[in-house]
Parts: sequence; structure tokens; C-alpha cells
Amino acid sequence: MSYSSALHLWLTRATDDPDLRRELESIQSDPDAVADRFYRDLAFGTGGLRGVIGAGTNRMNIYTIRRATQGLADYLNASGLPKRVAIAHDSRHKGKLFCREAARVLAANGITAFLYPRLEPTPALSWATRYLGCGAGICVTASHNPAQYNGYKVYGADGCQITLEVADQVLAAIEKHDYFDSIKVMDYDAAVEAGLIQSIGDKCLSDFVDAVLALRPGNDVSHLKLVYTPLNGSGLEPVLLLLKRMGIPDENITVVPEQAKPDGDFPTCPYPNPEIREAMQTGLALCDKVHPDLMLGTDPDCDRMGAAVPDGQGGYRLITGNEMGVLLLDYICRVRLSKGSMPQNPVAVTTIVSTDMATPVAAKYGVELRRTLTGFKFIGEQIGLLEAEGQKDRFIFGFEESYGYLSGAHVRDKDAVNAVMLACEAAAYYAAQGMSLLDAVNALYAEYGFYRNELHSFTFEGESGMKTMQAIMAGLRAKPQTEIAGFAVAGCTDYQNGDTGLPKADVLEYRLENGAKLMVRPSGTEPKIKIYLSVVAASASQADQINQVLAAAASGWMKPNA
Repeated sequence: MSYSSALHLWLTRATDDPDLRRELESIQSDPDAVADRFYRDLAFGTGGLRGVIGAGTNRMNIYTIRRATQGLADYLNASGLPKRVAIAHDSRHKGKLFCREAARVLAANGITAFLYPRLEPTPALSWATRYLGCGAGICVTASHNPAQYNGYKVYGADGCQITLEVADQVLAAIEKHDYFDSIKVMDYDAAVEAGLIQSIGDKCLSDFVDAVLALRPGNDVSHLKLVYTPLNGSGLEPVLLLLKRMGIPDENITVVPEQAKPDGDFPTCPYPNPEIREAMQTGLALCDKVHPDLMLGTDPDCDRMGAAVPDGQGGYRLITGNEMGVLLLDYICRVRLSKGSMPQNPVAVTTIVSTDMATPVAAKYGVELRRTLTGFKFIGEQIGLLEAEGQKDRFIFGFEESYGYLSGAHVRDKDAVNAVMLACEAAAYYAAQGMSLLDAVNALYAEYGFYRNELHSFTFEGESGMKTMQAIMAGLRAKPQTEIAGFAVAGCTDYQNGDTGLPKADVLEYRLENGAKLMVRPSGTEPKIKIYLSVVAASASQADQINQVLAAAASGWMKPNA
């Protein structure tokens, strides 16, 4: 179908959301804008759907939501899985609408939908999927993407994002449907009356918080003084409930007022990602007035956590995702060994792009460290494998460099509520020794060497951008690198070859003779190629200098035929 024909079809048929018709009418004379909306179907994979909200097949709207849900319903009805689906959303625009539309399609297909009555975090959806005995879960969120995005994450009965195999099966079912005629939709009120749409009760969320609390090492945190920001997302309710149950007095908690209420525009941080200083800046400014022991921030769907601590010079320093991951891994090992609660043959899990520093830390404590592909679903999958072997208690911690952490098997996705608990516990543990979390990080550097990690992202928008990304990766594979920035390449791993013991993935890893690691990976959720750098040296400045020259060399690759 031509782009103009697709535009005409949607102008004729997409009548259930007036916003879509207004948008389509406004772009009729702009062929590039039309092409961008219709040049492809929004990609569906293990992360579900994610894209800009708007009209067309390459946008997030009620019709792409309905079509994806029809495919999921077909998959569930053809399986032996329970015909029940839990659904949640965060603060993003049209989140509630998309949840209702998904529920209507499920109900029309004889599947009971359980909806949280208000916005809730992604980990609370992972929890509800298992808690309610569902065959699948749906979380309407775009995580930390900019305000114009929304998404549709699909979870399996195990509470983990769906596997590659299941994603392929659901996608095959989706592709059998058009956007209008073959989708079953039931009236919402009629579905509620029939019991096919039900509300998730407050006990589900309360029990989720209790499950997080059950993982506490047990340090006294009542003296901690905190600044917290939910970045206008879904974290406020569960995080404050957790902190109260941990025994931190209300007067010791200052919530960043500009970022407290849910707001899909994210007015103080256009890119609501706690990895980025800009998103945390409003909270950091408040720290200069409140002087907390710890500042914590969670992203809109509350699965990522960022932190800042006093720098000893009157300011505050952000802790990176890799630093927090290694700090918490070391802390959990220390405390569990001291309390005699470390399991036999403990397992920690991280990803191939996360810091190499985790390797010597795990080795020190006799912990088996497993590395997975990028994406917390693969860490959750490792928990599931241990559970299938009757050994889920061996799992002690999982983390990824993009600010995702998990210390228990209560959910199968990164959990910022859990991470807030761990950060508070660790801060209290080190405070009792006269140390800050920054002191603890520096002590790890002194013991293991200065591991410095950087992430550089290169954006390629639209249809031409996708082709450029493909050309860049093809060019790198066609022309093997023997040296990078003057450093000899000791080895290259192409995860697309399928010989790594992991699923095939569009990732290239270069190991250099100086011990550095450089990885190239197209994002699965954004139009970006990401370059991950990991260097260890005798000093931070030396490691930063090596990273700088490696980044400059890699940036030169970001053109086709470079």
C-alpha cells in the first residue's frame, strides 16, 4: 500500500480518537511526515512496542495497541496459559486510554483483564502478573524516553518480559491482522459488567512492598535524611510507602515538589532519565538547601533508580549505574556473609555491556557471575532458570549499567522500589562506619583499580536513519578493526554469529590489549547506536583519558562507509 493510500485509509477509518484525525489532516501536504508515519509497522519485540504517540502504523495509538493486543490474545488462546492478563500504566500521555483499549480487546477475546486503578510502577506489574496467576502482563510505558513517547511492554506468566521465542510467536499472530477490520473490541462497561475487566485491589501493591521489605538486610535507617524525586512518574506512592515501613520519619524525607505529581510532559526534565544529570538537576538544587545524606530519583515507570551523595566539598556527586551496581553487589555479599545468610553457590547476574569491575568483586566473595545480553529480561530469565532447578535462592543480585537493580526473585524485572531500599540500607551501613556511599565507592576503586565506563549514543531518526544504522553495522562487520585509537585489538566478538552461548544479537565487542572494552549496539527501543566503553587504569584521570580517545575514534564510525 502506498503512503498516500495508507493516509486515506486512516483518515477514513481512524475515527475513535479525534486527536489522530486532526494530526492526519494537518500533514496531508507534507509527504515526508506522511512517510514517517507509514513507512513501517511499529516494531514489536521482546520489549513490546515503543514509539512516538501519534497517528499511523509507525506510532503509538489505540489502533497499534489494539492490533498488538489482538495478537497477544490469539497467542494466549492458542496456549495452555491462564486466560488472565494484568495491566498497568505510568504517567505518560494516553496511558490510561491505552490500558482500557487493551482491556477491551482482551475481553472481546474471552480473556479477563486486571487493571491497576491508577498509575503504578513496572515492577508492580511484574509482581501482579504472578500474584494474580496471569498468563501475561502488559505495562503501558516508555520508561525513560522523552515525553512524546509511549510504549507497550509484554510480560510472560513468570513476570519476566517475554522471551525471543514468545515475541516471535506473538508477532506472527499480530501480522495476521490489519488495523481495523479483524480486531475484536468489547464495550468497556459491558466487559466490566461481565467480569471480564476487573480492578486490581490495594492489597496487591501493599504485598509487593512487603515482598521488597522482606529482602532488607536490617540496618537502622531511621536517622537517614533523604531527598526523593519520582520525576513526575509512578514512584511516589510505592516509594513513600516503602520508606515509611522502613522506619524513616516523614520529616526526614523531602520530595522534590516540581517533580512530585504525575505529569506526562515532564516539564522540568524533557528526558526523564535518572542517568542524566539534567533530569536530576532540580533535585540536586534542592539538596543544596536541604543537605540530605542521600538523594534518590526514579524514572517514570519506577524501574530505574539514580542516586547522588555528598561529595565532601559541599556539593553532591551522582553515582553512576555501574558504580551503584558494583557497590550494591559488594554490600550484599559483605552483609550476607556476616549474617550467615549467603546461599551455597551464590549467583549474581549482569549484562555484557556492564562494567568489568563486577568480575573481580564477585570472585572475591566466591559468587558465580553470569553475563547476559542487554535487557533486564535476560537477567529475569536467569532467575527463572534457577527457579526451575529448585535453586532460586542462589540468586543474590542482578544489575545493568542503565540503573537497573534487583536483589530478590519477587519480580523478574529491574525494580527501583527494591533499589531505593538497598541504597538506604547501604547508606546506613556505611554511615555506622563513618563512611558515605562515595567513600565506599572510592574504597572499591582503591582495591580493584579505577574502572571507568562511558556511554555514547548516536541518533538516527526516520526511515533513512534506520538504513544508516544498518549500513554502519554492516560496514563494521565487513572491515574488521585491528586497532582503535592506536590500541591493538586483542579480540572481537560478534554476538550475531550465535557462538557466544547467548542468543544472537546485533552487538560487536572489541577487547583491546590494554584491557579496555568497546561495544557497539543498536538500541532495541530507540533510533540510536550506542557505544559502551569500559577502561581500567591506575588512576581515574588515566582511565578517563583512554576513554576520551576511544570515544573519538568510535564516533568516526557513525557514518556509513566510514
